Amino acid sequence: MWPWGHAAVGYLLCTLWLRARYGHRPTAGVVLPLAVGTQFPDLVDKPLGWTLGVLPSGRAGAHSLLIALPLLVVLWWHLDSRHGRTAVAGFALGYLSHLAGDGIYAVFDGEVLYLGYLLWPVTPLPPYEESAGILAHFAAAEVTPHLLLEVGLFVVATALWLVDGAPGLRVLGQWCMRQANAAASTLAGR
Repeated sequence: MWPWGHAAVGYLLCTLWLRARYGHRPTAGVVLPLAVGTQFPDLVDKPLGWTLGVLPSGRAGAHSLLIALPLLVVLWWHLDSRHGRTAVAGFALGYLSHLAGDGIYAVFDGEVLYLGYLLWPVTPLPPYEESAGILAHFAAAEVTPHLLLEVGLFVVATALWLVDGAPGLRVLGQWCMRQANAAASTLAGR
């Protein structure tokens, strides 16, 4: 699954869960960690596998439930405030939806051996098209029904995010402004 597909699935699951369980739309406190969680396994494994050669694949370490579940338990235990737990819940939903999203096509195609990454290193890694790097991976992309489905999901998720009030956008913008002001102050002081 492509990054926008992971983001879309994560947001759709999040908003459906919050609306069904609590009767409210997502907030920045859950959406921002959710966004990070939906990309986290690839942000860890792709550079370590494709660029540095530390992992045997771009879908190995952080894609394994044997890594993900203990990490999520430690985060849940360590961030025990209400806001911390909200953030961990968002991150966990994004992270776990990423792992499921990477296996969904294999499940539909009946190729369950392609789910080996979920229990790596106990189970062997599935054959997986490796890349010379993230830019090469994007450059090699082909328009397929799967890609079009993910783009469609992204459009739907983005529309729903906008209907929900674009949660997280203002907080992210404020953070960016603080960073820009801090950088400008540092440069002015030189």
